[in-house]
Amino acid sequence: MEISKAEIASAAAASSGAGNPTQELMGAEVLVKALQAEGVRYVWGYPGGAVLYIYDAFYKQDTIQHVLVRHEQAAVHAADGYARATGDVGVALVTSGPGLTNAVTGIATAYMDSIPMVIISGQVPTAAIGLDAFQECDTVGITRPIVKHNFLVKDPKDLAMTMKKAFHIARSGRPGPVVVDVPKDVSFKKTPYAGYPDKVEMRSYNPVRKGHGGQIRKALQLLLAAKRPYIYTGGGVLLGNATNELRTLVDMLGYPVTNTLMGLGAYPASDRKFLGMLGMHGTIEANNAMQNCDVLLAVGARFDDRVIGNPKHFAQNERKIIHVDIDPSSISKRVKVDIPIVGDVKDVLTELISMIRESTTKPDAGALADWWKTIEAWRSRDCLKYDRGNKDVIKPQYVVETLWNMTKDADAYITSDVGQHQMWAAQYYRFDEPRRWINSGGLGTMGVGIPYAMGIKLAKPDSEVFTITGEGSVQMCIQELSTCLQYNTPIKICSLNNRYLGMVRQWQEIEYSGRYSHSYMDALPNFVKLAEAYGHVGMLIERPQDVEPALREARKLKDRTVFMDFRTDPTENVFPMVKAGMGITEMLMGSEDL
Repeated sequence: MEISKAEIASAAAASSGAGNPTQELMGAEVLVKALQAEGVRYVWGYPGGAVLYIYDAFYKQDTIQHVLVRHEQAAVHAADGYARATGDVGVALVTSGPGLTNAVTGIATAYMDSIPMVIISGQVPTAAIGLDAFQECDTVGITRPIVKHNFLVKDPKDLAMTMKKAFHIARSGRPGPVVVDVPKDVSFKKTPYAGYPDKVEMRSYNPVRKGHGGQIRKALQLLLAAKRPYIYTGGGVLLGNATNELRTLVDMLGYPVTNTLMGLGAYPASDRKFLGMLGMHGTIEANNAMQNCDVLLAVGARFDDRVIGNPKHFAQNERKIIHVDIDPSSISKRVKVDIPIVGDVKDVLTELISMIRESTTKPDAGALADWWKTIEAWRSRDCLKYDRGNKDVIKPQYVVETLWNMTKDADAYITSDVGQHQMWAAQYYRFDEPRRWINSGGLGTMGVGIPYAMGIKLAKPDSEVFTITGEGSVQMCIQELSTCLQYNTPIKICSLNNRYLGMVRQWQEIEYSGRYSHSYMDALPNFVKLAEAYGHVGMLIERPQDVEPALREARKLKDRTVFMDFRTDPTENVFPMVKAGMGITEMLMGSEDL
């Protein structure tokens, strides 16, 4: 069966109604047609016995590019990075058993950050399910806690509608990953196919989009009467494509605003009204404003432990809280709120902006001026200062800051792994645009940096894509350098190599009296030679004065993946820092506080 480019339009437009000629297709062919109808351009995967009919169907079409990764975890991460950067549903394909279990970390990563994805997994034939067949595992059971929904397809006639439901669930409401488990016999059996469904109705799944008008009006009254207002936004603003509405709201009101780690770029970091990231490694002005405001507007954020620290400490100060989120289960989950608004953040902010324009009430200019004076006094402490004049050792913050200065006006995407380097990237790379900062927030997954970058580079071939990583994280999925070469995704890797598992070492220094248990990397590879062995360019940078020239040279090599091994100060810590169990204003500002 040939599935040509010409069939995409007809597949996308086809419905299951009368008038469509019925074909007899294998389940695998129906699956591929479903992906085409959904407009899927890339699938990341790794073949195995249970999915070979699906791979055979891919072989016979030319509209979807399959990317062969070197490990199933990376397949899901790459699809995840693609989804984060584009807003489209990312798609991964893995085989049964270890293929699925290898993908679990990637699925859980996407679930924690609410990323729209469809993961297709192979399964043993239906007759063999439950009999401990070769490469069998309970995919539905294993993934149930880490997906928005999952399906086991037992009949090929259900495949088209199941895929329609999977994509609908993944991208609507609070987004998330959906697993579709396809037994081998379902992929090779034939079934009548009259076209891809053009609509889907699910009685048990109808996410609310429009916020309650009365609640929004109450929120408006609170906001306009505030003496010390604050706007706190998370990844939901980016996922809901509501950055323009957020910017309009903040500029209309003139109120201070902060983003979580996952929300960076929702409001321009270069704007004076932006107080920086808040939370465990947030700025003093962002955290103090959070604790001392009298009206807090929370949009697409979930008051997680890394943001508010100790909930009892947070609750000590009297404040009114407005919480806008599409997921009702996120509201009043950790912090009791006064005005809950369940709805799509873009729709709710649009309605709120409209009400503000119609209102004759204006914010209290005098009280707002006093509030800004207080904030500026906190900001004057310059909590992100570091030894910029050091000529002896590379400060990791300097690498990030230099990269930002060089690329702030460029079309650039930044991915990171997890650890100290991630926090320095969040603090010192000042994101002005949405979906430019791609990292694992909720699960904190090491190894995502390179796969994320691969996924983004395929989606955005003309953009510059940088991975900020560490020598620990980068080795988790370093085999994907091979994928970068095969599929020509020239990314730039900035490894802040301090010879430690840096964040672990920092906690051991501060919380465990300097007992560095298994946080020192004692046998590191020669990363320059390793990069070259994979067919890429490797650079070793050991002096501060060589940082900028190395980055400049790497950027010139537009068609090559470049691995930059920056040897950074092994003693440097991420500050400010809120220790576990402390309140967000109880910050360590530097080594002098230890």
